[in-house]
Amino acid sequence: MRLRTLAAGTALALGLTALHTTPALAANIAANPGFESDLSRWTCAPGAQAVTTPVHAGAKALQATPAGSDLARCQQTVSVRPSSAYTLSAWLRGGYVFLGATGTGTTDVSAWTSSAGAYRQVNTAFTTGAATTSVTIYVNGWYGQGAYQADDVVLDGPPGDGGGNDTTPPTVPGNLAVGGATSSSLAVSWSASTDDSGTIARYELSRDAAAPTAVTATSTTVGGLAASTTYRFKVRACDASGNCSAYTPEVAGTTTAGGGTGQLPKRVMVGYLHTSFANGSGYLRMADVPHEWDVINLAFGEPTSVTSGDIRFRLCPAAECPNVEPEADFIAAIRAKQAAGKKVLISIGGQNGQVQLTSAAARDTFVRSVSDIIDRYGLDGLDIDFEGHSLYLNPGDTDLSNPTTPVIVNLIAAVRTLKARYGSRFVLTMAPETFFVQLGYQFYGPGPNGAADNRAASYLPVIHALRNDLTLLHVQDYNSGPIMGLDNQYHTMGTHDFHVAMTDMVLAGFPIMGNAANVFPPLRQDQVAFGLPSAPWAGNGFTTVPEVQKAVDCLVKGVNCGPYRPRGVYPNLRGLMAWSINWDKYNSFEFSRSHRPYLNGLG
Repeated sequence: MRLRTLAAGTALALGLTALHTTPALAANIAANPGFESDLSRWTCAPGAQAVTTPVHAGAKALQATPAGSDLARCQQTVSVRPSSAYTLSAWLRGGYVFLGATGTGTTDVSAWTSSAGAYRQVNTAFTTGAATTSVTIYVNGWYGQGAYQADDVVLDGPPGDGGGNDTTPPTVPGNLAVGGATSSSLAVSWSASTDDSGTIARYELSRDAAAPTAVTATSTTVGGLAASTTYRFKVRACDASGNCSAYTPEVAGTTTAGGGTGQLPKRVMVGYLHTSFANGSGYLRMADVPHEWDVINLAFGEPTSVTSGDIRFRLCPAAECPNVEPEADFIAAIRAKQAAGKKVLISIGGQNGQVQLTSAAARDTFVRSVSDIIDRYGLDGLDIDFEGHSLYLNPGDTDLSNPTTPVIVNLIAAVRTLKARYGSRFVLTMAPETFFVQLGYQFYGPGPNGAADNRAASYLPVIHALRNDLTLLHVQDYNSGPIMGLDNQYHTMGTHDFHVAMTDMVLAGFPIMGNAANVFPPLRQDQVAFGLPSAPWAGNGFTTVPEVQKAVDCLVKGVNCGPYRPRGVYPNLRGLMAWSINWDKYNSFEFSRSHRPYLNGLG
């Protein structure tokens, strides 16, 4: 994407950092810290168990195995004092094992280790907020890493009121109900529980017997679900001392039918929303995004450094965007969009956000940090908007089906891991520039000018490897020089012919560097849209409304074509992408209000 100005700011503190050990403050206030009483006082994912080997000390330890999108978390809520310092430690063993605390009232913390052959102690620390009376400590594994073990968990610090001696659980919640179905969400509600202490710290909602999610109210909307699918829910109540009631009986609910692959309508409009920075188009609140947009890409999640793989996302600072909403309002607006059938994704990269996953460590950090963003905001998936020098091919790496360049291999592996975690509900889109895709028809890898051209067509092996997981490809048909089409003629942006020629290439397939033995196979029609500036100021290559619709007419119906004649007619072309929703607003919503009814009329 182009024509944006990022404000300078300080990156958020790293969330997964092994901290130094501090002196003990008091006796261990975690219950059953060595799992000597099996899983008593711990809430664990299905399959977790106390084992007698391997252990760090004592007779038993915890063992759990991540499966699919479940990290096999075990957690415990502990009563604490407000405005107090605590240290948290545990002995962990496994491929990647995490220790953390949530609900601290200040900054939630997490630390990790990779120690498959032996136990290793992990430490972190936090201070509770002024009103915090309980925190939840946890251990969990990571995707595809096999079983992990944990032992001798220590939470050092002053106990909360009652000293953690409360052992009476709350009553079971009543009147569990599931309704409010959309194609991607269900509303779940229940009656409040009671507790001898008078305080219900949280409710734990489990879907299809998976590890529970904490909810503080007596209702929630569960988003990111598959269309026409039945889900079963149960809930229990937990108090501040970590006592939890029994679960309610399960209650089922079924989502409504959705439209198309990736749970999107047949015709979509994708727009980028400037959420982390200010430019001349102005800040637009999530709640004010017009209903015409089907997919809203949050621009941008950006790296803390080019090669770290660590991605961070923030809302625009109030000093730059005076009308920015509080984060709670932002999240609530995302939920409202999802309840209306919209998809909200985190877009990674942009013009200034170069990401190079040059190592396995960067790959894993990318997965962890992107997951953190998706989970924090309850997003539907990921948009890859790598630009600049983020992707490149090493000289000689020209086998489309077997790339060896680390930044390509690691990106493919990272996205596959994210897809495995979130499953069929995960929406994956890509927004490459034409340089990274269509230029492969002219050359692939190092071009006529040598190594300086080794970025050309470097998206092609990524798209090819992920084509079965890809929801939507919308190439940026702007900020581009003339590009050769399948007719061996150069086409210039800003005209319907350019969009037809560029889109035809990914729908018809094309030989790379003119080599018939090295072919980029066509994508499905429902996987393809094309990208445009939404206003004359939003990018070099603005195309007027009539020219855009002539291009779609030519591709979808075979009429209104110009000199370029596509290789076929594509009635299931998915739609349009625009940079950006903010610029569309600045231009009196010409893009969305003109193209939404036009796309709807295509059927």
